[in-house]
Amino acid sequence: MDRDDEQLLRRRVYGADYDHPGPRPDRLYAELVGGPLDGLLPDITGWTQTEVDPGVSLQTELGQFGPDGRTLYDPRPGDPTRWDWGSDTP
Repeated sequence: MDRDDEQLLRRRVYGADYDHPGPRPDRLYAELVGGPLDGLLPDITGWTQTEVDPGVSLQTELGQFGPDGRTLYDPRPGDPTRWDWGSDTP
């Protein structure tokens, strides 16, 4: 991925419609930090603390394992709106 691709991903909602990629004011988002999805915003509106605490495994073709891979992010201690990259997995 080159620098232009990285800029396109910033401030986009993970899994959002291509025509409406940005965040909506009535939704709650976390920001992914580091890894292949750096800068994307997963929509966590309505998630309970129990759902947020273990982090997420997100599909991505941008990670180490290509189209069938996933990437793992965990909430940052003290800042649950920022989730840090942990690793990629098949």
